Amino acid sequence: MKLTVVGCSGSGPGPDSPASCYLVEHDGFRLVLDLGNGALGPLRRYADPRTVDALVLSHLHSDHCLDTCALLVLHRFHPGPRPVPIRLLGPPGTTERILAAGDPGGRDLSDVFTVAELSAGTRRLGPFELTWARTNHPIETYAVRLTAAGRSLTYSADTGDCPALVELARGSDLLLCEASFQEPGPRQPANPPDLHLSGRGAAEHAAAAGVGGLLLTHIPLWQDSARTLAEAAEILDRCELVRSGSTYEL
Repeated sequence: MKLTVVGCSGSGPGPDSPASCYLVEHDGFRLVLDLGNGALGPLRRYADPRTVDALVLSHLHSDHCLDTCALLVLHRFHPGPRPVPIRLLGPPGTTERILAAGDPGGRDLSDVFTVAELSAGTRRLGPFELTWARTNHPIETYAVRLTAAGRSLTYSADTGDCPALVELARGSDLLLCEASFQEPGPRQPANPPDLHLSGRGAAEHAAAAGVGGLLLTHIPLWQDSARTLAEAAEILDRCELVRSGSTYEL
């Protein structure tokens, strides 16, 4: 299994990275996790977005789903041969969200996507077994664990403190975990609950789950990423910050 970080900027695109987007490949099957603002262009460095095998949206905030609208346009109006529709898995309301943002007045995505709704549970996609768990976020959001050939990767999506994430990630080779917040301090106000994790919080979840390694992602432009990593490293030494273009072999 190979993970490529296409985009990892939290809450929106930045100068060095688009918003959330991750390409996971195994045995020729290409699965995209999230397609946030600005991610479609960089994704083309690694795969033809028109012919990926599946797109999984963790939730419908713009920094995780908005470039699905750009993929809709690319798929419909590219002059080349029309590929088969892409399997699109997302939470309830995915079709309406993409139509509202990408095709106002439109009624149908079936020429581009075969849409299925996410819920907690397990299903098979190509060589992957995918298991989802609801996270602790203001809108319906799902973390996912991908398993293939005895290796496993868990992606937190967006979440505050979340026991379900610990259970989902238990024993994973890697936990790709958001770390949007930093710990409160003299110049850092208290973080709102039930929204995001800090670097320390991500490491606490990783340690509780007994994962092989922690990859910190979704750090907003206004945060000090070195501080985020330092907070995580106080809890867990097997952690690092991801960058756009980073790859990991499991």
